[in-house]
Parts: sequence; structure tokens; C-alpha cells
Amino acid sequence: MKLKTIASLLGAVAVAGTALMAGTASAEDKVGFVYVGPVGDHGWTYRHDIGRQAVEKALGDKVKTTYVESVKEGPDSERVIRQMAADGHKIIFTTSFGYMNPTLKVAKSFPNVKFEHATGFKRADNVSTYSGRFYEGRYVVGKIAGKMTKSNIIGYVGSFPIPEVVRGINATILAARSVNPDVQVKVAWVNTWYDPGKEGDAAKALIDQGADIILQHTDSPAPLQVAESRGVWAVGQASDMHHFAPKAQLTAIIDNWDPYYVARTKAALDGSWKSMDTWSGLKDGMVTLAKFNEAIPADVIKLAEETRDGIIDGSIHPFAGPIKKQDGTLAVKEGETLDDGTLLGMDWYVEGVQGKLPK
Repeated sequence: MKLKTIASLLGAVAVAGTALMAGTASAEDKVGFVYVGPVGDHGWTYRHDIGRQAVEKALGDKVKTTYVESVKEGPDSERVIRQMAADGHKIIFTTSFGYMNPTLKVAKSFPNVKFEHATGFKRADNVSTYSGRFYEGRYVVGKIAGKMTKSNIIGYVGSFPIPEVVRGINATILAARSVNPDVQVKVAWVNTWYDPGKEGDAAKALIDQGADIILQHTDSPAPLQVAESRGVWAVGQASDMHHFAPKAQLTAIIDNWDPYYVARTKAALDGSWKSMDTWSGLKDGMVTLAKFNEAIPADVIKLAEETRDGIIDGSIHPFAGPIKKQDGTLAVKEGETLDDGTLLGMDWYVEGVQGKLPK
């Protein structure tokens, strides 16, 4: 890496209050990653960084990857993305929903740079979007939770009330109530993707309200650790977190970005890259599940595996009717399923979720 590049990127880091890390290859084509949390050894950002490493492994010295971690959504992210583009990165992956508008803004200034935004819905000629159908994994987890709960209360630590998170909550309760109609979900919103303190406190509050299974759509292992210490079940998020809660973790939803990152980087290098949207799940392996806890009864594991396989072969759709909204009105008729457009804009709870959805 040239000194100028180091200096300018470090300048961006100073502004954003983050740290720059770079690979060791020495190539002309640079691939950048912007992370919302610390890389660490768990969760959302960790799995994106595993994908970055997969790019290095697959393409060797054809590329040099760089990343900036713990970049706040908003102005800080725009400065980091802009600096990466100015420093000659050929393709830049921005890996958090809140980076969407900053990514588009910078992309307009750098039409020759390719941008890839995770979980967003706005595209441009040089901006693609990609995400995982995490709700498919949560539907499988919901089957397990519906069978395993004794209190019939599932606690859910939510980050932000955006469709991606709401969709996961709904998928969970739909699956749980399909095997146990008495189950309810209580949600604690923490308004952050990564804050172990807030996440842990939310898990404690949910357990105090009777939850004996804790799910989360946040990035730290704190909810699992609380579950482990309080003797209730939990489900890992984004990566296998069993080492944080070996007794409590039932399974974990694992994000697998590796093939996508390798394919899109190759496309950027060989000139075949085009703006597109990708939304893949269990079938394509972008979403997988960690090993099931040995404490789960064999019939429940069989049910989970059948559910997973049914989603993969298309015989099961998590949002197949009949589905009622929280107020009891019919949202999806029997024999129908929600289309992707409706799923992507989901801003309502299904029956069985307690509390009011924040706006």
C-alpha cells in the first residue's frame, strides 16, 4: 500500500473514530469493507470479515482488501466510504442498513467505483444490494422454540424496528404458534446493532417477564450469556455463538457471505459486474444453522430439519396463509403467500406478538 493511501485512509479513520486494518497482499485492485461493529469473534461483522478473508483466499495477490470497523451509521460512514472511493478501491462493500443513503451519495460522485450495500433497497448503476433471507432460519428456530418453551413466552431482543427485523420476529412466532398456539413473543427494542450492556439488560428484562427462550437481532453475545447465567434457552445471531453459551444455545443463525463476496469481486475485476439485487437464503447457503443443542429432543430436531428442508425444496413458505395481523384481521388468505415486495416492506406484527411496534 502506498504511503499516500495509508495516510488518507488513516485520516478517514481519525474522523470516524475507528481503526483501519488491511490485508498483506500487494495488488493494484483494492476491495474495501465498511463494518458497523468490531470484527471480534462473533456476530454480524465477524461473519462479513470472514467473507473478506474468503476473497483474499480465493483471489490471492490479485486483490488487496481493507476494512474499517465500528463505523457509525450516518455522516461518519459517508466520510469513510468516500475516502475509500477516493483512494482507488475498485469495489466497496458497505455492510449495514444505515449505510444505504451514504453509499448512494458517494456512488454518485464515483461512477467508476462499484458499491455493494448489505440489506438495503436502493440501487444505482454502480450500486448493488444484497441480503440474506434470515427469516427462513428464524422460521426453523421458531419451530424449535414453540416445542421447547415451558412458559410459552419467547423473548426477542430487537435492534431497530425496520422490516428486516420485524420480518424475523413474525417468522419466529408464526412457526412457534404452528406447533404451540399458546406461545407469545415479547420484544425489547434496544435501538442499536451492537451494545452488549443494552442487549444484556434487555435479555434480563425479558426473562423477568417470563421468557424462557431468548432470541436476538443484535450483534453481541450478551443476550446468550445472560440466558446461560439465568438457565434459559437462547439462539445465536449471525454466527455460531455456542462458545459463549454452551448450555443455553439451541442453535444459531449463521450468515455466509463468502461465495457472494468472491463472486462479486471477481465480477468487478473482470468487467462483468452489473447492478443487481440478491436475496438468498437456506437454499443457496447464504443462511445456515449451527449444530442443534444435544438437549433438544430427537422429535424436535426432526421437525426442525424437515422445516429447513421444506424451505429449501420450496414446499414450505414461512409466510404462507392463513396469517392474521396482531389485531386479528386477516393479512394472508389460506393458499396464498406474501410476495417479496410485501416482505421487504413489512411494518406490522402478526398475531402472537405482544406490544406496539415503534414507528
